[in-house]
Amino acid sequence: MGAISRAKSDQKIPDRPAARPVRRRLSVDRRREELITAALELFGRRDAEDVSIDDVATAAGASRALVYHYFGGKQELYVASLRSAAEELEARLRPEDAGRPVERLAQALTRYFDFVEEHAAGFAALLKGGPANRAGEVGEIVEGVRRRLLRLITDEMRIADPGPVLRVALRSWIASVETAGLDWLEHRDMERSELERLLVDQMVALLEVAGRHDHRVRGIVTAEPAS
Repeated sequence: MGAISRAKSDQKIPDRPAARPVRRRLSVDRRREELITAALELFGRRDAEDVSIDDVATAAGASRALVYHYFGGKQELYVASLRSAAEELEARLRPEDAGRPVERLAQALTRYFDFVEEHAAGFAALLKGGPANRAGEVGEIVEGVRRRLLRLITDEMRIADPGPVLRVALRSWIASVETAGLDWLEHRDMERSELERLLVDQMVALLEVAGRHDHRVRGIVTAEPAS
């Protein structure tokens, strides 16, 4: 009897299968959002050409096949990521407060830099990432943001059809804001509030100069808010 017991005890008990990691069940929108967030982080730090689908999958904790399932390929993922960043930035710029045009512009600028600070990778990817040729969908996304920002500013100034002088001045200022945002993210050697005041002062100076070349621009800075 003891021999039988010893024989049983000598038998090797098969190892239990290792517990598989629990896979999170996410909605389609949530999973897609996670992939876009991971992609934006990578595109914001590296050129798009240097980012692979495998990189995105690893960063998102997903499989390569899943990335292809949602986006089809890297170009589609890149475009979707930039469009997501652009839509959120535009949402931040919608008018919320009353006041003089320059005051409202300052408020919009603060919301702009809120996005820059909270979504640094998305902002960087939107403005400096991507292929050398910015034509096609990618270029249209970036230019679309700039056009809507220009329209926002002219609406705040209650100018339906800006002339060439004002248009050039405003587009120059938008380019300055973009450059300032990228520079601030790179160096952060200036208080954000100080940078915002600098850009508002720059806008005022540009409008004053533009007013010397186009009488219709005069008075915009001091215009009273709409009642």
